[in-house]
Amino acid sequence: MANIHKEVLIIGGGPIGIACALACKKRDLDYVILEKGALTNSLYHYPLNMQFFSTSEKLEIENIPFISKSAKPGRDEALEYYRRVVTSNNLEIRLFEKVFSVKKVNNQFHVRSEKNIYTASNVVVATGFYDIPKLLNVPGEQLPKVSHYYKEAHPYVLQKNIVVGASNSAVDAALEIWRKGGEVTMVVRGKSIGDRVKYWVKPDIENRIAEGSITAYFNTEISEIRANEVLLNTPEGPKVLPNDFVIALTGYRPNFEFLQQMGITLSEEKNIPVYNDATMESNIEGLYLAGVICGGTETHKWFIENSRIHATLIADDIYRKMNV
Repeated sequence: MANIHKEVLIIGGGPIGIACALACKKRDLDYVILEKGALTNSLYHYPLNMQFFSTSEKLEIENIPFISKSAKPGRDEALEYYRRVVTSNNLEIRLFEKVFSVKKVNNQFHVRSEKNIYTASNVVVATGFYDIPKLLNVPGEQLPKVSHYYKEAHPYVLQKNIVVGASNSAVDAALEIWRKGGEVTMVVRGKSIGDRVKYWVKPDIENRIAEGSITAYFNTEISEIRANEVLLNTPEGPKVLPNDFVIALTGYRPNFEFLQQMGITLSEEKNIPVYNDATMESNIEGLYLAGVICGGTETHKWFIENSRIHATLIADDIYRKMNV
């Protein structure tokens, strides 16, 4: 393993990690991004036909224009945009290199990845939240027919499918599967479709439920998943549904254990990490947080359009400290 030193080591190669790298390069800071998967790994694993809530200009980083066919771009357009940003700016990014540990020793961070050992004066954590699904914690969740991610409708055509959840991801999956010829039943813990569902999609799913094209059980939870059926706890009592697939889109969470291993303090209630709003520096000097990771369990609080400013705040603070 090589031993490499950097002024700034950025963990996470998503849009915000890329924004941090651009901000560092603009200030002539020696940096590297380490990404455990593909470039913009979370975006890559989004559903093939996913459309962003934000318009393209709100997804731009460092004022690099994002041109899309419609006001709200899709997954493929976003992948192309961030890909071109990285390649045209010759950003230093090492893909498929997972970080295992970050320890601060004598004012230097020692970072161990699966390929190298690094030292860094500063570390930026921009790891997002898409890697750890919120589990149902019911018997049968480990069966092969259960998935916590949704890519496309084709495998679910002509099958009896249960979609768990009422967020954007669950609604998009339910509508697409139904339109492609799959039978869809939604299981929703709350009393209605989520308030944050995209405004142009919410009437669509509500109308499909009202007309009976998609069945929905509200105030309902799954109690057990079996090979060919699913048991529900409904307001009217237990119910058994024949079933081929369960797509449990109940959300995801950041890797809080990774943050704690680095020594970052988290709040008791929502696991919100301690950081300085003006600099994004955590309770550990030289260790910064960027993007959705800053919201703890409130993963809807930070997203690309309102957290890209983190990159500038972080790079400015590092540059100031190095030039005092």
